[in-house]
Amino acid sequence: MKLGLLTAAFPESTLAEITDWSAENGFQVLEVACWPRGEGATRRYGGVCHIDVATLTKDGADQIKGDLASRGVAISALGYYPNPLHPDPSHRAAVLDHLRTVIRAAALLSVPVVNTFVGADKNKPLPENIKDARAFLPDLVSYARDHNVCLAIENCPMIFSWDEWPSGNNLFYAPATWREIFGWFDDDTLGLNLDPSHLVWQMIDIEQVIREFGSRIYHVHAKDLEIDRAGLYERGILSAGMGWQVPRLPGLGEVPWGRVFSALYRVGYDGPIVIEHEDRSFEGSLDRVRAGFLLARDVLKPFVV
Repeated sequence: MKLGLLTAAFPESTLAEITDWSAENGFQVLEVACWPRGEGATRRYGGVCHIDVATLTKDGADQIKGDLASRGVAISALGYYPNPLHPDPSHRAAVLDHLRTVIRAAALLSVPVVNTFVGADKNKPLPENIKDARAFLPDLVSYARDHNVCLAIENCPMIFSWDEWPSGNNLFYAPATWREIFGWFDDDTLGLNLDPSHLVWQMIDIEQVIREFGSRIYHVHAKDLEIDRAGLYERGILSAGMGWQVPRLPGLGEVPWGRVFSALYRVGYDGPIVIEHEDRSFEGSLDRVRAGFLLARDVLKPFVV
């Protein structure tokens, strides 16, 4: 396994600056945020662009690969997390077009994985969203396959605020749905970017997920989650986490990291472990963000060999 970080927490830093700091502090891989250049913040940690994939050439890709390799750092994945099932058809078309551009860039960079979402219309029930996903996902998977790139869907329901309630903006959050959608394909182009924090508040057994879907785990996000018991008491589980799911850095929440790594080793996972920083307690300055990553590094490092 290799320990790394998702660059989205450094919106004001260049890729070179992030790479230098990461190399100096023992991070071996980067998941590079690749939203459209100039789009700006679409949500917390969204809209960040550290590689302009729309203008990337082979020479440019070779330069990036060389720069990172000279520092002993590699790219684990390109990350772009839009909503391909947004209710606005023009928005859907735009994000799918950029997602294909990210896939092309991954091929140029020899990056094996693009991390993304399937999306959802928060006002539709799950079966309707799954039906809508079947209208676009096979073509996208075929496009990735043609570029020798795997798609890893993060299991985040995308329901952190009331404008994402009641159904969230990503349907790919639970085993029954993964099983159904994986069944549409006769190859392994589509897989999981597993984030155990999203399983905690849904009361989904993390170790059982790893046992069942181990061969489909292409990337792992290391993020933790604290359940605010007072908020849960006030709102109950039908609020779908509103006011009581609190993103935290690894070691500061309820994910049992020793058991998670044990399960990953048992299924033979040897891929990246990438820290995703969304902890408000370590925001506000570059130094605070960096301190958060270092705290998470020190929690996870004993498990990574």
